[in-house]
Amino acid sequence: MSKTNYSYIGISFIILIFGIIFIPRIVERISNKDISREESRSEDISKQASKTSDLAFLTINGEPKKVPDFSFTNQNGKTITNKDYEGKVYIVEFFFTTCPTICPRMNSNLVQIQNTFEGIENFGVASFTINPDYDTSEVLKDYAEKYGITNPNWHLLTGDKDKIYELANVGFNLYTAEDSEVVGGFEHSGNFALIDKNGFIRSRIQDGNPLIFYNGMISESEEMDDDGKTQEITMLKEDIEKLLNE
Repeated sequence: MSKTNYSYIGISFIILIFGIIFIPRIVERISNKDISREESRSEDISKQASKTSDLAFLTINGEPKKVPDFSFTNQNGKTITNKDYEGKVYIVEFFFTTCPTICPRMNSNLVQIQNTFEGIENFGVASFTINPDYDTSEVLKDYAEKYGITNPNWHLLTGDKDKIYELANVGFNLYTAEDSEVVGGFEHSGNFALIDKNGFIRSRIQDGNPLIFYNGMISESEEMDDDGKTQEITMLKEDIEKLLNE
């Protein structure tokens, strides 16, 4: 047999050994890499899904309720719109500065919540006065100082009365009315609405149903009112935390 033939045999033998030893390893590494990639993708999808908390959306006619557009003036004379709250978790209330009954309790509770989330840039409060004829920016600023309102995203808002009442009763489904026969001259809900970063009204599920709104009149220290209703400030704080983490 010629030397040339021996060379061909030797080369063929080397190729055969390479295929036996190395090709399965290459295939295995490629397969493992593919598996790793698939696992990584699955983890990413899982993480994205877990970002949405268990808080419910307030739905009207099957559609999640979103905060409508609004534009009012805050305690510093600055125009504030719903756009200023985009990307923020915030609480909504309707009140008036001369309220002799529930408003002081509500705002004391809100200040306590404010202090719990001190320094959190994407947390805020929107307080709409239902007596804008009296509650000017100057009056609201004095009120803010009196109650210790320091969060830069807590805006006390005044403006056109009809638009405020429409926002309350239709936009948030929080009852508001002017009534000369009641103490203080106005009626309004003592509840808070909780809004997520995308502007949707959210709440926890309780006993199989969405809570919808949170009672703002009973403090954590009181625990319950004279009628035996339990405070909801603690759960509101917990749910704010959930939305901040979404």
